[in-house]
Amino acid sequence: MTDISRRQLVKTGLLLTSVSALGYAPMAFAQSDNIGDAAKKLPREQLLFDVGWKFIQGHGADPTKDLGFGYGQADFSKTGNFKFAKAAFDVSGWRSVDLPHDWGVELPFVRDESGEGDNQLRSHGFKPLGRRYPETSVGWYRREFDIPAGDLGRRIWVEFDGAFRDVMVFVNGCFIGRNNNGYVPFRFDLTDYLAYGAKNCITVRVDASFGDGWFYEGAGIYRHVWLTKTDAVNLGRWESTVRSSLKAGVATLALATIVENHEAKPAAAKVSWIIRDARGITVATAETADKTIAPEDSVAFEAATELLNPALWSVENPNLYTATVTVETNGKARDGEVVTFGVRTAIFTADKGFFLNGKNLKIQGVCNHQDHAGVGAALPDRLQAFRVEVMQDMGCNAIRSSHNMPTPELVEACDRMGVMMMVETRSMSSSPEGLAQLETMIKRYRNSPSVIIWSIGNEENALQGELAEQGAKIARTMVALCHELDPTRPVTAAVNADNEKGPSEAVDVIGFNYHREFPDNFHQRHPERPVICTEDASDVATRGEYSMDWKRNVASSFDGDVPWKKSPENWWKFYATRDWAAGGFAWTGFDYRGEPSPFGWPSINSNFGIVDTCGFPKDYFYYYKAWWGKTPTLHLFPHWDWAGKEGQDIPVWVYSNLDEVELFLNGKSLGVKAMPLLGHLEWQVKYAPGAIEARGRKGGKVVLKERRETTGAAKTIRLTAERTTISADGVDIAILKAEVVDARGRHIPTANSKLKFKVSGAGLLIGVGNGDPNCLESDKGAERSLYNGLAQLIVQSKKQPGTITVEAYAEGGDNTLKATRMELKAMPAITRASVPPAV
Repeated sequence: MTDISRRQLVKTGLLLTSVSALGYAPMAFAQSDNIGDAAKKLPREQLLFDVGWKFIQGHGADPTKDLGFGYGQADFSKTGNFKFAKAAFDVSGWRSVDLPHDWGVELPFVRDESGEGDNQLRSHGFKPLGRRYPETSVGWYRREFDIPAGDLGRRIWVEFDGAFRDVMVFVNGCFIGRNNNGYVPFRFDLTDYLAYGAKNCITVRVDASFGDGWFYEGAGIYRHVWLTKTDAVNLGRWESTVRSSLKAGVATLALATIVENHEAKPAAAKVSWIIRDARGITVATAETADKTIAPEDSVAFEAATELLNPALWSVENPNLYTATVTVETNGKARDGEVVTFGVRTAIFTADKGFFLNGKNLKIQGVCNHQDHAGVGAALPDRLQAFRVEVMQDMGCNAIRSSHNMPTPELVEACDRMGVMMMVETRSMSSSPEGLAQLETMIKRYRNSPSVIIWSIGNEENALQGELAEQGAKIARTMVALCHELDPTRPVTAAVNADNEKGPSEAVDVIGFNYHREFPDNFHQRHPERPVICTEDASDVATRGEYSMDWKRNVASSFDGDVPWKKSPENWWKFYATRDWAAGGFAWTGFDYRGEPSPFGWPSINSNFGIVDTCGFPKDYFYYYKAWWGKTPTLHLFPHWDWAGKEGQDIPVWVYSNLDEVELFLNGKSLGVKAMPLLGHLEWQVKYAPGAIEARGRKGGKVVLKERRETTGAAKTIRLTAERTTISADGVDIAILKAEVVDARGRHIPTANSKLKFKVSGAGLLIGVGNGDPNCLESDKGAERSLYNGLAQLIVQSKKQPGTITVEAYAEGGDNTLKATRMELKAMPAITRASVPPAV
């Protein structure tokens, strides 16, 4: 870890009141567009460093294929000797890439079933990454850039939001430093190594031979990179906090920050805060007296102010404020930043569960990993918001970042959209490295209103069992650090045991993973301890499949049809009916690469998701929508295309929150059934082509109808986009759905046609997917098979406005399937300030 210090540890209680830091990085003070001209003149620059990199595959075992790195033992004997990190180095064999970038998703699938448990390639998506694959587990990135002569005297940092996994950074031939963690941001001070008024070169070696998890984690610089320039007198990184306490319609804001002085002389500094609401109107201010900061020292500054009748942050109305923090000396602004926050209270209780702003609220959450179809771990920012939208559509109000510090763009999306978060560190450890990771995570997100609880680990079996004594000590140290850095939130750990020993002794809120035989007894023995379900469900289903087929490696969409008999209904009935339980998190919201239980090759991703890897809903998405959502819901399944099964019984299910449902086959009623609370309805229907129809009643009146019809032959390809207008900023995306329809325009749910795509104009195709857990087609090709009727395209804008044309046609010129095209608009947009290419 880099740029980390450990602080004194203290203890606190369970009351949560606070705030958000939407973007210390993307909302760096000089780049914000909502704080006025004066703010834009401040000396801090936060430049996006994503565009214009070169990339080449290295080698983990052969130095001759790894730019000669490590050929002998003298590589680090002298500073400045690394030729591959100098501007004159030949990069003719390198290819151009922009960040974020995951080279792992570009690799072919490899059938390798050797090894045991989590070390199997199966658990990581059958991608050739690891020490047994040295030729594909190392990558090199390189970028040349200019530093103006006027930057002399400023502090200049390169900041990585995350890279997987072992990173070494070189600048102008010099080794700068390393980072050995796949999820925590890190940075290096380049000030002394740069050439001012000249061209510079940064080279980054990334080694994905080792992993942090038991799932697909990607490879490469898969999150944003920034070049940050500050004055010698500057705000400490992630040291600005806004903490609110709410009483009688008044929010008291405790404001704090740390100012650093890197000048050779003392500095007399003061700090001011301007609080603005969502409209940009100033609603409060505060200022400190001058304090003297010695050279190469830092000083804490504190102030307070009040908000009258604040607009509270909630899941229904995620109101946000900004605090513009400015440090000045002798009347001159030296540094500043914008911290986004929200005012709210959040309390976990032992007898009534969870309260947000004084109102009892069940946490209806999901656990999610961070990869997506087409792009692997390198998600464009808009895709983070899209994934949150999909979860919200089924009534989800919380996300657990499983099992690692999340990317800033996900937390920002949850802040904006009103989704609560359990934010989890990757390593349960009180080692210097483990505490450094935890400290970074908390500092980065402790202002975020969406974050309601920290998690210090997941299913640490040894620390819960034979090493329980050590586990308790480790957890106490970690919890104390959490409390010291953030006295506004409680801490939990996800435990798949009885929670009677080990880390459970130290946490504020008890977290149960599965094992529903334990929570009731625990609550009876410890009625004073709050309880949350940190993970449950773990049903498996393959979208559009309706029988468990071990030869095809597909799981039935009929709930609970898995060897371990887990199901959405069982877990949610348990926690929804216990007032003392805060709610919980289903495993998982999205399917993810790796961990394809209960299957092996050729399954390359999980079936645990409520939606597939593209975000296409599985049927039990609608179970959650019915019982988590607030609107009338009726979902009928399966489809009604069962040629060859005429006269055979077909199970027909309905998910709904209405009073009763009547089912029809070709116009004939098959009976009315009352909808059980938190359950579903079933019929056995002898198949006959035509249509089944469900009619849902509320108060005796039909309020919703759903039909499934037997479709005809495929005639036309259809493309639809979740947005048809995007920003021409080079990063925004449109997410398209491809399907085929019959002559009457009906979606064909069993279609598996191979389609080809062409994107031209002001955009490009960056990824494709179809949600098929057994599909070995490339995520980066311009073609994709439909899977049970659907495929997805991710189209990204270029930096010029114009029309993006997307075409889809059948493979091999199949004239029976009509091609299609659609147009998207890339509109002029303000782009983020970025590091320009070297001249």
